[in-house]
Amino acid sequence: MPRFAANLSMMYLEYAFLDRFEAAARDGFKAVEFMFPYEFPASEIRAKLKTHGLTQALFNAPPGKFEAGERGIAALPGREREFHRSIETALAYADVLGTSRLHVMAGIIAESDDVAHHRGKYLDNLAFAAAQAKPLGITIVIEPINVRDMPGYFLNYQNDAHLICEEVGADNLQVQLDLYHCQIMEGDLAMTLKQTMGGVGHIQIAGVPDRHEPDDGEINYPYLFQLIDELGYTGWIGCEYRPRQSTSAGLGWLRQWQ
Repeated sequence: MPRFAANLSMMYLEYAFLDRFEAAARDGFKAVEFMFPYEFPASEIRAKLKTHGLTQALFNAPPGKFEAGERGIAALPGREREFHRSIETALAYADVLGTSRLHVMAGIIAESDDVAHHRGKYLDNLAFAAAQAKPLGITIVIEPINVRDMPGYFLNYQNDAHLICEEVGADNLQVQLDLYHCQIMEGDLAMTLKQTMGGVGHIQIAGVPDRHEPDDGEINYPYLFQLIDELGYTGWIGCEYRPRQSTSAGLGWLRQWQ
């Protein structure tokens, strides 16, 4: 049976961040994920996880200057020292929170940029991150993101992500398959799952095109959830969507899977 994690950066926004853990547990979630934990001490978040019996499924490494529009720095030449420090910070949080998955964002590049140069730096930085994470038992994941939501993002397609993981060659570097992004960029979700599941380290979901609940839009999620089970995926499925109204009111889709 699929195991779902509430994404606390998009869900339960009617509560303050540290109160979202209780709300998610009350609705039956056994795990949570979010974008960035760094505004809060790791010990505070760990206490919330422990109090409400939740597993920390995933979060992101620091993305650079997020408020200024940056979306990661792993593929940005000249930011190596900052990237190394960001991984140290993220792994310190991951160790305290007990998460086994850390998402490293690539970054946004200009159309005129030398893609090969950025790619080379991306591979070097991912190799560094994977090497630092391995002793802690943590897997680094990279996520292709659609160009409609995030124009200029360096990584957009599943095949490219899997090739990068193969080139780096670290056994703790995998792909984060967000079915929302994949549907927008490529479609053919069932075949993508069948062909690439061995390299998938985390899955996320949302309805397409409006990024609401997974019972909304063009994707047949009940079929895909069954397929994911059949393919032997035992990780968490992150619910990275924007609720149509209140989060709890929109969880009818979840009841049949709990």
